Amino acid sequence: MDDAPLFGRYSRTCLGAGETVRSIAEALQISHSCVTKWKNLRRDAGGLSPGKIGGHKKRVLSDANADWLRKRIRSGPFTLRKLTQELAARGIKTDVRAVWTFVHTEGLSFKKNDSSHRTRPSRRRP
Repeated sequence: MDDAPLFGRYSRTCLGAGETVRSIAEALQISHSCVTKWKNLRRDAGGLSPGKIGGHKKRVLSDANADWLRKRIRSGPFTLRKLTQELAARGIKTDVRAVWTFVHTEGLSFKKNDSSHRTRPSRRRP
């Protein structure tokens, strides 16, 4: 027998077949309120897959804030803490981790000790 839960195993076939709530509940040996909830979820959400736990939160550093931050990063040298302070001065409440995520997803960061910019030879020994 399939190890998938009843929710995933029968929801697409039973709920779409036009059967009554009570007949589905009897066939699956579950309460009719459970089947009703499945039908309402399918009608309201367009599917039966579970939603994200905690909901969907829009990022603080998006839209106009993101545009300003991109311009600021391209204008000259920066540190993540300095950017966080500048955002706070503009009234945007955020933290260093959010700024770090933004900078890296935008591809605007670099490593200071890249091998081509290294001031001394590497420490590898044979």
